[in-house]
Amino acid sequence: MIPFSVLDLSPIGQGATASDAFRNSLDLAQHAEQWGYHRYWLAEHHNMPGIASAATSIVIAHIAGGTKTIRVGSGGIMLPNHSPLVIAEQFGTLASLFPGRIDLGLGRAPGTDTMTARALRRDLATSSNRFPEDVQELQHYFEEVVPGQRIRAVPGAGLQVPIWLLGSSLFSAHLAAQLGLPFAFASHFAPADMMDALRLYRHLFKPSKQLDRPYSVLGINVIAAATDGEARRHFTSLQQSFTNLRRGMPGQIPPPIDDIDAFWSPAEKALAGQTLAVSAVGSPDTVARGLQNFLDVTNPDELIITAHIYDQRARLRSFELVADLRANLTASEAKVTA
Repeated sequence: MIPFSVLDLSPIGQGATASDAFRNSLDLAQHAEQWGYHRYWLAEHHNMPGIASAATSIVIAHIAGGTKTIRVGSGGIMLPNHSPLVIAEQFGTLASLFPGRIDLGLGRAPGTDTMTARALRRDLATSSNRFPEDVQELQHYFEEVVPGQRIRAVPGAGLQVPIWLLGSSLFSAHLAAQLGLPFAFASHFAPADMMDALRLYRHLFKPSKQLDRPYSVLGINVIAAATDGEARRHFTSLQQSFTNLRRGMPGQIPPPIDDIDAFWSPAEKALAGQTLAVSAVGSPDTVARGLQNFLDVTNPDELIITAHIYDQRARLRSFELVADLRANLTASEAKVTA
């Protein structure tokens, strides 16, 4: 069976707090572990009223500390926002606390708007342009210390924390292939380059000490419920959130609504449809067909599923239904274990 994993942004529902979001994330992670999900990733975003996972390393510790076996990691850390040494120390600490369970996924986007990015990075151009060098510097900190090495990550040195590259462009696919790293594509919100990125990554991949064959993970929005209508209603929370973000008015996750067409303009509907095209929304039968079609077209090694659902009970039920579907889905033999 193809591995299923979870991407969580620790969503803050309308009228809720970050504390509520963290409790809900741990609740979901504990259930996901029971339901057989492979890994649980959290993503770095800043200045987003509806997302609580800005201090991603701390939230990872919260999730890993409340679970036992599921892998926990970042999907991802936006490396240009940080020095490689600081991230090596943070994830070296996590790997020391939770041996064999920590993943470090890296992205080069700011995870926020331009003004906030300046507050984080100070120098936007230099930070982004150094991404390949910063990834290699970070890799170096996880290697064994060599004689004469004056800067080391403590903890971190020698721990070989698995590094992933994340992205929504051909740049990230090319870099992951060049460095021989596993690659996760953000098809759940940026599907346009998905197929080209997969082809490029698989064609150019060079084996490395971490990975001998390409390993690709694709993001997909999945909302499952008892009926198609119920699932589509829950999906309106994500549709509203996306549209509010494009309007320059990000906020907490809104409750679902009955008539989404009364909320947005035809142009906004078209843009959301393009951006959120990689989604499976509906009853278990509908979602199963959507997932199988997606697997048939893309042939990934793993799916990472995200569900921006306002109601926590509905979110849990959606992930439970999806876990039940996994055994009946077919995929090609996995290329490598990551």
